[in-house]
Amino acid sequence: MASLQFFARPPLPRLAYHRICGRDPGVVFLPGFKSNMNGEKALALEEFCSSAGHSFIRFDYTGCGSSEGNPEESLLGTWKNDVLTVLDNLTTGPQILVGSSMGGWLMLLASLARPKKVAGMVGIATAADYVMDRFNQLPPESRREVEETGEWKIPSRSSAGGSYTLSHEFIKESEDHCVLGSGIPVACPVRLLHGMKDEVVPWRNSVRVAEQLASDDADIILRKNADHRMSRPEDLKLLLSVVDDLIHKLTKAHLH
Repeated sequence: MASLQFFARPPLPRLAYHRICGRDPGVVFLPGFKSNMNGEKALALEEFCSSAGHSFIRFDYTGCGSSEGNPEESLLGTWKNDVLTVLDNLTTGPQILVGSSMGGWLMLLASLARPKKVAGMVGIATAADYVMDRFNQLPPESRREVEETGEWKIPSRSSAGGSYTLSHEFIKESEDHCVLGSGIPVACPVRLLHGMKDEVVPWRNSVRVAEQLASDDADIILRKNADHRMSRPEDLKLLLSVVDDLIHKLTKAHLH
């Protein structure tokens, strides 16, 4: 396993990361909301890239995991900036972004900001525009209550307290990063994996993403019995085979 390192970028908080150096294209893993870089998908990808000889990075967003910073002050734009910082400073050559849940949303935002750097994408239960979609589905009185109290408690099975809290500021700022309204001008190959038993982000969200992508090379892979985490051995095997296939495709295209 690669050793834990920190990227300093004063005055912003330091970012914690693990990096393996290897061949292009490299792979960068983007965790989900309230998650960190030590999950099963991240570690499986690291082991795969290490044995295949490709470079790999996993990292924690500001205020998450081992990175510095206050999670309560972090916005979606803060984490988008973290992804761009990693791409700009810790990678060389073309990269495949693998984004889980909210990481899938950040993956799309990063590809729009760095089209020359992002050669391919693999989304796992991609949660594009998810915060705004859920907020807008609330009854008007509930939305007003969030605006007045300044926070929104969302029930969550994966959270220790049974729910997690988003600030009204986080919700409002997320609106600036919505991508599903008017097409996603991304031309690289995209693979979208989603479990049909996902009770957090509906699998139809991945269909919406695919419909909006400019890229014709976009596949949706639905797994009937998988949930939101997609971390069972058979799910990890699928993820690795999809990443492997994308690496081969990009390497072949580069040679030609």
